[in-house]
Amino acid sequence: MTVTIKDVAARAGVSPKTVSRVMNGEPHVRAAVRDAVMLVVEALGYRPNAFARSLSSARSYLLGLFCDDPTSGYATALHRGALLECRRRHYHLIVEPLALDMPGWAGDFDANIMPLKLDGAILAPPLSQNQALLDHLAACDLPYVRISPEGVGEAPVGLIEIDEERAAHDMTAHLIALGHREIGFIEGDPRHASTRTRRAGFVAAMRDAGLPVLAGRIAPGDFSFRSGLEAGEAMLAGGLPPTAIFASNDDMALGVSVAAIKLGLSVPRDVSIAGFDDAPTARLAWPAITTVHQPVLAMGAAAVRILCEPGYRDAPSDARFRERLHYNIVWRESTAGR
Repeated sequence: MTVTIKDVAARAGVSPKTVSRVMNGEPHVRAAVRDAVMLVVEALGYRPNAFARSLSSARSYLLGLFCDDPTSGYATALHRGALLECRRRHYHLIVEPLALDMPGWAGDFDANIMPLKLDGAILAPPLSQNQALLDHLAACDLPYVRISPEGVGEAPVGLIEIDEERAAHDMTAHLIALGHREIGFIEGDPRHASTRTRRAGFVAAMRDAGLPVLAGRIAPGDFSFRSGLEAGEAMLAGGLPPTAIFASNDDMALGVSVAAIKLGLSVPRDVSIAGFDDAPTARLAWPAITTVHQPVLAMGAAAVRILCEPGYRDAPSDARFRERLHYNIVWRESTAGR
């Protein structure tokens, strides 16, 4: 038997309109009433009809997650976190790739995305710092939350981030504390703000320890396994190979690990390797990769919370909805002392 809003109202001792206000997250509902209604909702297993909800309000109860590569481990984790929070709030989520380097992307967006009448958009990096996209969303009056962007941009704006520069500094300091002095660093995709902040953290930690950043010890990459493999081979086969390499993400760290194996080196005896993100592959690799744990699932959930916050769309021009989440260093077998 299907549970209706009237069943919930009768059990909670309130009107159906009050139940609707609670389910829609509307303000000015007393906390005690909200808690009582939600207890009944959970007890009866009530799930509101999304179509009926959209007809009875100005909302569609549909959010969009936009990324340049929805198949990446980062995007997948962000998707999972956002989806779980959407389900908790009885929202739905779509995931859409956006190729902003393709001509006509704005027209495609207007023709294919805008008719869905999204209640808001979550922008993964590097889309979160693309000014053309931000301007287009503002012109479409579509609220958005930016994940790990560079700069704040126009207000009101939602930002979800960690202190990536400090995290990279901490990882580099860890390698230095293990006794490493010759440390290599592999950059990420230059389109990402995190590429610059992670490099800045590495350089600052080296300088804080009085260590030089030698030419050839910072190699370009693009967050892919192949770029880590190529950079790792170039560094480790050179005349002055580093004793440790810090890659800007785990996929590249895995590439460095394979490069070391190809060259007959042992990890971590001959070279220590560290990454960033704490992707599932970092835990499954052998040796498992020491890395910075970035709470990507929690970042996706936080973006949904901000978009669902009452009044976010109509917030004043100087409003900021900003969450800086915590990271931590995960020590594994790929690093060791000298």
